[in-house]
Amino acid sequence: MEGLQKRFGRLVAAHRRRHGWTQRTLAEKAELSEDMISRIEAGTTGASFSSIDALASAFGVDPAELFTTEIPGGALERRTLNEVVAQLTPLTDRDLKWLSGLISAALKPRN
Repeated sequence: MEGLQKRFGRLVAAHRRRHGWTQRTLAEKAELSEDMISRIEAGTTGASFSSIDALASAFGVDPAELFTTEIPGGALERRTLNEVVAQLTPLTDRDLKWLSGLISAALKPRN
């Protein structure tokens, strides 16, 4: 289990560095303590599902991306898109359909 914790910690640290964030910044964005971020990155503690979800939301990625080195090309460079996706994630299908219609209407060419 310790090997998994260390690998997970290294991947979290890699995501954090790609964003150019300090541990404090990540802690604030994920609403976790800076000490918890430090321990996760060092691999000295495991992360609960809620912590994994909070970290993924902070990074604007799917939680599965915190377990792989295969990060989609350019995904971390599109911060605004990731922030929008993070805001959409908790919405219901009904709300997403409504919002999709709104976006389509806003993007329609004007004559």
